[in-house]
Amino acid sequence: MLIKIFISCEVIQMTDGKVLIVEDEAPIRKLIAFNLQRSNFEVLEASDGKAALDLIKDIPPTLVILDLMLPDMDGFEICTKMREIHPILPIIILSARGQDMDKITGLEIGADDYIVKPFNPLELVARVRTVLRRITPNNQPIHHDRHEIGPFLLDVKTQRVYKSEKLLKLTAREFQLMKLFFEKVNEPITRNSLLDLIWGVNYFGDPKTVDVHIRRLREKIEDDPSRPTYLKTLWGYGYCFQENESTT
Repeated sequence: MLIKIFISCEVIQMTDGKVLIVEDEAPIRKLIAFNLQRSNFEVLEASDGKAALDLIKDIPPTLVILDLMLPDMDGFEICTKMREIHPILPIIILSARGQDMDKITGLEIGADDYIVKPFNPLELVARVRTVLRRITPNNQPIHHDRHEIGPFLLDVKTQRVYKSEKLLKLTAREFQLMKLFFEKVNEPITRNSLLDLIWGVNYFGDPKTVDVHIRRLREKIEDDPSRPTYLKTLWGYGYCFQENESTT
């Protein structure tokens, strides 16, 4: 079932983004919608996975808030399908499933954040803004549209990364990581620094998200992720993206 909330034209012209809420429990969905609208977001609603997938094909949102336990399909499956339709669409999972494995699975399939129910609606809005700030290409230290390192080409304008002229299907967060590594090539970066620079100093989530996203990124950029050539682990410190593939 698909529901769209219309607000006045004056507000639409000034919204901070269009957020799709995928949640089968109407009271929770309405609570989230109310707080997002108060915070200047336009809101779309879907109560099941099929409606959500149909909607993002026709009206791509700025961000998706996705419940895992839906009546027609598993939220992890929906997240994966959304990523196939829009690879850089930001997705925040909102779920009562708070086990570490559920969080890791959600992050591994491409979610940008994972929030456990019960939740503070104001915190959820803050996390929406944090995720959107991460994907907004403002004040970028890389001043050229295209930047090359080894076999990689990073296109800032289109937010795409190529390896040996082949497009890599990166999420918005993975692109931001690659962009940061390009800016700090051959420079060791601590896990805490990555968390602050990519997720923000006010990030409320699990610090393990850094390692999860690094692992996912390696699977896409390395020929052998178990023996990385470029994205190296500095044990007890953090990570380093090395330009010279012969460097160990």
